[in-house]
Amino acid sequence: MLHVVLFQPEIPQNTGNIGRLCAVTGSRLHLIHPLGFTITDKHLKRSGMDYWYSLDVHHHDDWQAFRRSPQAPCRLFLLSTKGQHPYWEQNFADGDGLVFGSESAGVPDYLHAELMDSRLTIPHANKALRSLNLSSAVAVVTYEAFRQLNQGIK
Repeated sequence: MLHVVLFQPEIPQNTGNIGRLCAVTGSRLHLIHPLGFTITDKHLKRSGMDYWYSLDVHHHDDWQAFRRSPQAPCRLFLLSTKGQHPYWEQNFADGDGLVFGSESAGVPDYLHAELMDSRLTIPHANKALRSLNLSSAVAVVTYEAFRQLNQGIK
């Protein structure tokens, strides 16, 4: 199982779309609080639609609570514009966690320091632009990991 970890997401539509992606791929979603919305937000439910009922979602009060959780993955990869290696060069394994920062701020320096050796990036051609939308970035990387782990699924 893959783990998608959202550090303090702010936009409910992104989280709803990511929840739907996680339900479809059988990935576990970890939400690191505080969130920029409430889970009962109508936009989140609309984005996640009827997939939210089958989602394996875990809420964590903060990063330390996530790291202590028995449901948390051991091996984590931070997706960041500061990453040195493209995500497609990584050999993903069952149980890996993909960590994504908030839409406006990414992740704090202490997370960059903790995950320094496992930072990956999504390369892009237009260096004048910072990054993809959060839900697009999660989809791109999750599906590469999913592809690697599920070569025989059609």
